[in-house]
Amino acid sequence: MSVARTLFRLTLLAGALSPGLAHAAGLDGSQLSLLWALPFAGLLLSIALFPIVAPEVWHHHFGKISLGWALAFLLPCALWLDPATAGGVVVHAMVDEYLPFIVLLFALYTISGGILITGNLHGSPVLNTGLLALGAACASLMGTTGAAMLLIRPLLRANDNRRHNVHVVVFFIFLVGNIGGGLTPIGDPPLFLGFLKGVSFAWTFSNMLLPVLTACLILLVVFYLLDSHYYRKEGVLPRDPTPDNARLGIQGVFNFALLAGVVGAVLMSGMWQPGLDLNVLGVKVGIQNLLRDGILLTLAGASLALTPTTLRDANEFNWGPIAEVGKLFAAIFITMAPAIAILRAGPQGDLAALVALVSSADGSPINPMYFWLTGSLSSFLDNAPTYLVFFNLASGDATQMMTEYSATLLAISAGAVFMGANSYIGNAPNFMIKAIAEQRGVPMPGFFGYMGWAWVFLFPLFVLLTLVFFR
Repeated sequence: MSVARTLFRLTLLAGALSPGLAHAAGLDGSQLSLLWALPFAGLLLSIALFPIVAPEVWHHHFGKISLGWALAFLLPCALWLDPATAGGVVVHAMVDEYLPFIVLLFALYTISGGILITGNLHGSPVLNTGLLALGAACASLMGTTGAAMLLIRPLLRANDNRRHNVHVVVFFIFLVGNIGGGLTPIGDPPLFLGFLKGVSFAWTFSNMLLPVLTACLILLVVFYLLDSHYYRKEGVLPRDPTPDNARLGIQGVFNFALLAGVVGAVLMSGMWQPGLDLNVLGVKVGIQNLLRDGILLTLAGASLALTPTTLRDANEFNWGPIAEVGKLFAAIFITMAPAIAILRAGPQGDLAALVALVSSADGSPINPMYFWLTGSLSSFLDNAPTYLVFFNLASGDATQMMTEYSATLLAISAGAVFMGANSYIGNAPNFMIKAIAEQRGVPMPGFFGYMGWAWVFLFPLFVLLTLVFFR
């Protein structure tokens, strides 16, 4: 039985346990100890260590291992709490969080895979820096996932004869998969949730503009210097596999219209609020969200039907990366539920000491701590609910957050978006970029190895941003 089928049956079983299950059986974070987060920690360690110590086992069985950690939380939850609570966790995680997440990723991955950028691009420092800058700019227009899936393949082809190309992909994750998406609610899920809570499009753009530009410019300069060093070190490069007479061009251009449809569907679900909900296995789902997901699946289907198979073959398109992300994040959404619940409990939860760090004795917000705590937790937990936890902790009122607590909202927004780059699971595109790069033969660093790159290049940047913007 496949992992996806197992999780689907668990969701149906959970939904059948009782009417209104997801509302009646939420986790009470104030009653949970941190021991309930051990399966989540085990899943993270598995993602980090298995590819190093047992790569073949992980490659063939990562889905089963992920499912095992999900059950390691759900079975004790059903026994020690009650089956309805365990079922409620599955239903909420799958219906309310995972399905919208994976449908959007599926649509962006499928449609962008139908766009082929051809030509004899040579991975010089100037070209690579230009592609990273273009991707960072596109990330706020079509989302970090859309921009990453559109440009990662031509970037890999341009550098397929470089001996040193790992740093190119790592900085691509930094810039295109994360920081570049910080200018608009379309760019990254936390900002979209803020948009749904009432944070205006204009506030996000105007307040995030300087931090995003500062971070991107610094990283682009650092990347150019690093790439130039490796380029000179390599000397005469091996023969470029791309024919010298290959002309620059774009095929599958109609898929750009489908990408625009994806952006439109996402904006529609945020701006159109008819107040009509449907009960899906006990979870209230807004009709605008169901319509959005239906449109996304239709657009993905249109791309599959209209894009010639030869074009996808030339793009070396396959379902491996999206399947890996789908299986891993299904388990991540389930196992992280107790950690999120404990955080939401605030002063009443086992992480009360951590939550207390963001407020001074008189109750005023400590903006640098909001930036670092939101960011640090977003590096490993899903950055969207982490953003909401601290948004609600600071005030929860969008008007107040955009005025009196504007600096606090900026710290929360930047922390959630920027520090998603700290680990492979900090933001969904990270894992997909890694998987595509590895399929193309790039020896990507392991979980901790990648965090080492982030520590060297991002930690000093975040310290600088704290001193400039979040004091």
